[in-house]
Parts: sequence; structure tokens; C-alpha cells
Amino acid sequence: MTRPHDMGGRFGDGPVVPATDDAAFHADWHARALAITLACGALGKWNIDTSRHARECLSPQDYTRFSYYEKWLGGLAALLVAKGVVTRAELAGGPAALSYFGPSDLDPIDLDPRALRADAVAGVLAKGGASDRPSDTAPLFRAGDAVQTRRKAENTSVAGGHTRLPRYAAGTRGRVLRHHGTHVLPDAAAHGTPDQAEPLYAVAFKASDLWAHPEHPLDEVVLDLWQSYLQAAP
Repeated sequence: MTRPHDMGGRFGDGPVVPATDDAAFHADWHARALAITLACGALGKWNIDTSRHARECLSPQDYTRFSYYEKWLGGLAALLVAKGVVTRAELAGGPAALSYFGPSDLDPIDLDPRALRADAVAGVLAKGGASDRPSDTAPLFRAGDAVQTRRKAENTSVAGGHTRLPRYAAGTRGRVLRHHGTHVLPDAAAHGTPDQAEPLYAVAFKASDLWAHPEHPLDEVVLDLWQSYLQAAP
């Protein structure tokens, strides 16, 4: 099963039109969408892979009609409710939300100490979130090795779960360019499974091997892929 976000090389969606200016945001609310997403992420209720999966799980109708930052907000809203941070009524601005702005018998919000304050933003962004981990799993491949991705681009542990193997590269032969070290496996991290670190590789694929009618057949596409996605090419 694939989700609507996995659209690389698909016909019928029109050309990708690059932006012609250097503006970081093309509407004021885009910056606010980014800010609230970062602030909510700082609460520690999910990780980047969980948030990616939330966007992927938007309904096909919403995913195809939403703009980029609308997808971010749609996924964020779903996460806030799923993780018990807010209720649907609070998101809708109903009576439950009003209690936060007046006398209330509610307990203090236990997430407040984790709130991302304005003076901490620069440091948090500079620090980032490291995904590399120590592991006993030895790398099976090295630069120059011929590999093949598994034939089905799916999460092998969680049905319909998150994976970073795109459908267009499934079952395709490629060449290892480099070993990035050992990193958290998104297929596990997106679903709350304790860190499962695996070797991560940059793998190059010929455009002509990925698509039947590539615009530039001699081009290569480089993907970062985890070891469990790969096997030695026959």
C-alpha cells in the first residue's frame, strides 16, 4: 500500500515549477506554521519521523488539495490530538478552550516547563536533533558495491507504516556512494519503537533504471537508504 505523498515520477501531476525568488516564505502564515510546528515539537511528545508519518496519513483528498504548510498544520493537528496535548474541541476554539483564558479548576498544564521560549529558539535550531547512534550492527556494504532495494516499498514491521524507501526506487539496482554511519531507523522511530539504529548509505540510481521515460536518461538520483532496505545486487 502506498500513500499519496509517494509520487516521485508519477504522471499527471504536472511539472515542478521552481520558485523564481529567494523569499523564505510566500505568505505571513507560512512562517507562523513553521514556528508553531517547531514549538510543538519541543514538547517532546513525538519525533521528526512521527511527524512525517502524520502528514503522510492525511486523507488523499486533503493531501492533494493542501499546500505545503497546510500539510504541516494538518499533520500537526492530528498529532496534538493523538498525543493528548489538546482535544478536538480545543482545536476548534470551543468552550473547552475558553477555560485556559479564565478561572478554571483544571490542573496546571504539565507541558508548560517544556514550552519553547523565544530566547531559546536560536539555540534549539542550532543544536538540531542528532539521528546518529552507536550500534553493534556492522555495515554490509562499502562505496562502489552494487546493491538492490527490496521489491516492496513498505514498512516490514508496521502495516501501512512509515518508510523512507520511495516506491519509485523499489526493486531497483544502484551503486553505493558512501556509508554515512549508523542512524536511527525511521520505520521504527515513527511508531514509538525504541531506537533501532542501522547503517545508512548514499546510493546512486540511474534515471533510466527508475523510470520508463526519464527526461534526462543519463542523470542519477542519489537516495539515503538504510541497510534493511538493501541487499547485494545479483
